[in-house]
Amino acid sequence: MSQESNQPVFSIEKLFVKDLSIEVPNAPKIYLERDTPQVEIQMNTSANPIDEGYFEVVVSVTVTAKLAEKTVFLVEASQGGVFQIRNIPQGELAPVLGITCPNILYPYVREVISDAVVRAGFAPVVLNPVNFDAIFQAQREAKTQAGAGVTH
Repeated sequence: MSQESNQPVFSIEKLFVKDLSIEVPNAPKIYLERDTPQVEIQMNTSANPIDEGYFEVVVSVTVTAKLAEKTVFLVEASQGGVFQIRNIPQGELAPVLGITCPNILYPYVREVISDAVVRAGFAPVVLNPVNFDAIFQAQREAKTQAGAGVTH
């Protein structure tokens, strides 16, 4: 029985939209525009412990569409998840929180963004797949390099 209690545990406890906003500051005139707007996408992830063995992971995406200097629309969405993670070696926890959990959440935030843009009266914005493994490795390397430059 004690051996079983040391087995690694990973489960999704709850998935939820933590934040959602959409702005169409130049409506209704912007709907008369025929040009294709430039779309800029920003994304970040965060992970925080919320209780013993429970973590909140959030993937936040901001999509800004502009025509010249005019904002066509601005959508911000944060998809959260509560994950139970237990009995995982400390060295493996960061990749689970930085890669595995965001991979689970990303399809949901993609859908929220697309749906919000359509509801605002525009063609859907379909976000490209994201390689969270590559992002995680790049962030880890950046932290290592930043740490190497510091002398104690």
